[in-house]
Amino acid sequence: MSRGDRFETRAIHEGQDPDPATGAVITPIYQTSTYRQSAPGEHSGYDYSRTANPTRTALERALASLEEADYGLAFASGMAAITTLALLLKPGDHVVAPDDVYGGTYRLFVRVLRRYGIDSSFVDMTDLGATADAFTDQTRLVFVETPTNPYLKIVDIAAAASLARARGALVAVDNTFATPYGQQPLRLGADLVVHSTTKYLGGHSDVIGGGVATSREDLHEQLRFHQNAAGAVPGPFDCWLVLRGLRTLAIRMERHAVNAAAVAEALAAHPRVERVFYPGLRGHPGHDLAGRQMSNFGGMVSFIARGGAPAARRAASRTRLFLLAESLGGVESLIDHPASMTHATLTGSPLAVDEGLLRLSVGIEHVEDLVADLDQALAG
Repeated sequence: MSRGDRFETRAIHEGQDPDPATGAVITPIYQTSTYRQSAPGEHSGYDYSRTANPTRTALERALASLEEADYGLAFASGMAAITTLALLLKPGDHVVAPDDVYGGTYRLFVRVLRRYGIDSSFVDMTDLGATADAFTDQTRLVFVETPTNPYLKIVDIAAAASLARARGALVAVDNTFATPYGQQPLRLGADLVVHSTTKYLGGHSDVIGGGVATSREDLHEQLRFHQNAAGAVPGPFDCWLVLRGLRTLAIRMERHAVNAAAVAEALAAHPRVERVFYPGLRGHPGHDLAGRQMSNFGGMVSFIARGGAPAARRAASRTRLFLLAESLGGVESLIDHPASMTHATLTGSPLAVDEGLLRLSVGIEHVEDLVADLDQALAG
């Protein structure tokens, strides 16, 4: 990995040299399942595209570079990445995770992994004492989201890593919301970083993908084995789409963050909004930590509508620019009602979200149009 160039330069060039055969400046889509071998068992590193593909190799190199890692692996989805990471565990192991975690992650930990003897505890990870108390003698993984989804809590990565190291556990950070442009978990002591590349890294709401980065060779070798054995790999066109998105990640994240800050300020002053969650607001309990840990505050904003579930559902159905849809991180703005959409799997659990909560993925449209759209939706 080249560490000499700045982020914006690496996002465009790392792993993406001109094609040696034609000089094409954009990485080709190697749409092939298999490769000719010079003799039985003799090949140039590619024999079957579940194991490796040149377009995927380019993406994996780029992901590693942007996370300042030595190794990167690409997967068919963010959940495929997290599932493969979970294959580092064995029956009897224990995971500590946030009490404000993405619904799909909760579903995997509780409804799938527990069937195989891997237990999890969910705790407010902004409270280091509570986090430490959640450890057991069998804790082998601390799974961190920061900012969390959907309440945008900020977890101290360095402190969580210190707790984990003292107890012989790994730390994995879901860096999807912050992106490697906004936060570098490995620098702060994490062992692994995971992404849904569907979101900001792809950036255009046209691809599903995931990624894992690490600088530990032992972890990379285990994950690479499981990547091939389980086979949840992205196709070459999906890899190409994410590579395309990475080229504009830095400039998009700057605009996302500027727009999100303005939207959060407007919502904080709105009479029909009860509470706003955005780490860029000075009143956010994690504001100071986010200012130290992140290079910007990101493009996600959540808020509770005054009037609870009816008001939230009404507002979500009235927006014109904010499209009512799941997912996040695209150039267009989205609005989500987590209790009935992205976090519906948490209904009835201790992690159930407020029925009045709305989550915004603030896009890169003109910010005055976005503020006006929310204003008219809340006025209804």
